[in-house]
Amino acid sequence: MTAIGAPTGLTQGSRTEGGIGESTLRPDGVLKVTGEFAYASDMWHEDMLWGQILRSTVAHAEIVSVDTGEALATPGVYAVMTYDDLPTDVRHYGLEIRDTPVLAHGKVRHHGEPVAIVAADHPETARRAAARIKVEYRELPLVTDEATATAPDAVLVHENRSDPHSGHVPHPNIVHRQPIVRGDAAAAAARADVTVTGDYHFGMQDQAFLGPESGLAVPGEDGGVDLYIATQWLHSDLRQIAPVLGLPEDKVRMTLSGVGGAFGGREDLSMQIHACLLALRTGKPVKIVYNRFESFFGHVHRHPARLHYEHGATRDGRLTHVRCRIVLDGGAYASASPAVVGNAASLSVGPYAVDDVDIEALALYSNNPPCGAMRGFGAVQACFAYEAQMDKVAAELGLDPVEFRRINAMEQGTLMPTGQPVDSPAPVAELLRRVKAMPMPPERQWESSEGADVRQLPGGLSNTTHGEGVVRGVGYAVGIKNVGFSEGFDDYSTARVRLEAAGGRPAVTVHTAMAEVGQGGVTVHAQIARTELGVAEVTIRPADTRVGSAGSTSASRQTYVTGGAIKNACELVRERVLELGRRKLGSHHPAWATAELLLEGGKVVTDGGEVLADLVDVLEDEAVEVEEEWRHRPTEPFDLRTGQGDGHVQYSFAAHRAVVEVDTELGLVKVIELACAQDVGKALNPLSVIGQIQGGTVQGLGIAVMEEIVVDPVTAKVRNPSFTDYLLPTILDTPALPVDVLELADDHAPYGLRGVGEAPTLSSTPAVLAAIRDATGLALDRTPVRPEHLTGTA
Repeated sequence: MTAIGAPTGLTQGSRTEGGIGESTLRPDGVLKVTGEFAYASDMWHEDMLWGQILRSTVAHAEIVSVDTGEALATPGVYAVMTYDDLPTDVRHYGLEIRDTPVLAHGKVRHHGEPVAIVAADHPETARRAAARIKVEYRELPLVTDEATATAPDAVLVHENRSDPHSGHVPHPNIVHRQPIVRGDAAAAAARADVTVTGDYHFGMQDQAFLGPESGLAVPGEDGGVDLYIATQWLHSDLRQIAPVLGLPEDKVRMTLSGVGGAFGGREDLSMQIHACLLALRTGKPVKIVYNRFESFFGHVHRHPARLHYEHGATRDGRLTHVRCRIVLDGGAYASASPAVVGNAASLSVGPYAVDDVDIEALALYSNNPPCGAMRGFGAVQACFAYEAQMDKVAAELGLDPVEFRRINAMEQGTLMPTGQPVDSPAPVAELLRRVKAMPMPPERQWESSEGADVRQLPGGLSNTTHGEGVVRGVGYAVGIKNVGFSEGFDDYSTARVRLEAAGGRPAVTVHTAMAEVGQGGVTVHAQIARTELGVAEVTIRPADTRVGSAGSTSASRQTYVTGGAIKNACELVRERVLELGRRKLGSHHPAWATAELLLEGGKVVTDGGEVLADLVDVLEDEAVEVEEEWRHRPTEPFDLRTGQGDGHVQYSFAAHRAVVEVDTELGLVKVIELACAQDVGKALNPLSVIGQIQGGTVQGLGIAVMEEIVVDPVTAKVRNPSFTDYLLPTILDTPALPVDVLELADDHAPYGLRGVGEAPTLSSTPAVLAAIRDATGLALDRTPVRPEHLTGTA
């Protein structure tokens, strides 16, 4: 059966401890902080082999020959496989477009593309054997940017395209293009008193999860395979893996293993197919674990972008129009680029009311590293640019930047550029008011009676300044992010809920395929079950493909969609339990037939609190189990010509204030505070909500001032595939992160909740940039900001 929609309120008043609204602690929390949690890289199997992948050393080349002889002759090697050894004619995979080869054939299209795989009895043996594979390349011209991608004589990254987007793009090297046109931007521009333009560059960011890609494939006696894997979406993986192996899906049994972070980087396949191929070829379990260098090549990244914007406004501060063009570099393979384009286009104006827009967003194929899903999914790049524009227009008009935003803030009922009305609270002006009203951190915090505390200064423990040349700046930004899958995607989740008596107590088991990647879903799902069934003892079964799909742990959707599925399944279980009670005990008390009945504290009670029975007496030896799919409201694709359509199911909003101190002589930045105000609809677990907001905020800080994958513009090779050269914020870089949580219910969502995890990643980046501009007076049109951009030595 399938259910669509759900009541938003509490159908149970549940007085059971550990229900929604409480800051219940995570069941895996202690294990993780003490180092006892078993991650995918910790898996072990008796007699297992180790897999290794040989990757291309060039970015675009014809493969002239592959010689595996020396690798096969290496003692301890059990198998070496290339494209020619694949077992079926299905040799490509992809989230939407199956354009990614399992192993390169004919040519390689990016630096680090898999060419061959090896299985050996020791990881070092596997690595040495892979290094002995001789590949002869004949290098080809590179496609590295829009100019080389769309020139009339451009080299095609993919010849003979036949995917769903190939028919409407103006060039084969454009993955997808989405225009959005509403009103008359040209006429509106003529009415503008002020027009401001800007060109912006957003760098390539890595998800940089700390747990590397890893998995263990175990061949089954039935000819199938069991795969234990760290991923974001088990059933999407399954759909891509099984055809390549030539197996029915029920013979590829997948179980989620411990995931050490994801942020979008595990939506695509990495080593899943490779491990299964080697296990089936050798008849032995095969484990593959990437090292950090391999991880940088083994997953997609955030799309770098070039963005051009034009904003117009009247003298009284009203926006007249927005024109923009967003060019995303998708790299060598499509991954999630089509959906990222849709997000970037539809959210490109930001959380503002603008009637007249002319928008174009597109993603390129190139020979740069493949890019796809990352927290914020196209909205991050757009937010960086439109918020820089809002500051520019405010300055041109002589208005306070926060007041200018509040004048133009959308509200419930505002039409998006796509023509879709925002049909739930949109408290943009209130979030800005709240974040501006937060107390400012004190000036010159580094000063003390004992001298300067250099840890509080730009440069930190490098002791580069004691306050001389240090200037403070303050900046604001606000963003809008969609929640859930969009554009007509069938976005659903499945939940199996079982209620039974065990050991004289009622007990609930919840089984979904949701990937717990660190977001705390297992905690919230147990809270929902406690609330709906009034039972304290709830077990969350490990996620696997023995239950229906839960969709991806992405798009801030799991609490909404899988939470909605669990809520719905629990409601059906409750109905059946109450019917069971009426049949067994209805003659004992008239309230069984006349009263509103609830399950609370392991008992059946009336809405007035009168206890009618213990659940164990109702259940006796019977178990009540329900497995149900649940869907949110349907969405629709955007029109390919005008971009109009109700493409999103929900929107989330967050605002930030950044306070920075900049050493203007050395170009060093210290972020002192990043305050956030965010509407979450309903905080099912307040502590987890704050953790999500703070985590997203710090990820936005990273791309503002330090994180970037640097790709050589001449060779298209990655220059910094390590945590030595790819810099991440540490605890010393993390500022004070005050959070103001607003709870305005979305009546269309379970409990009125709103997806939380991505919105803070949007506005934190432009807030930091705005603060640095305020401190330095520099335009700063790219991210991340580096010291040379502040000192003029770039």
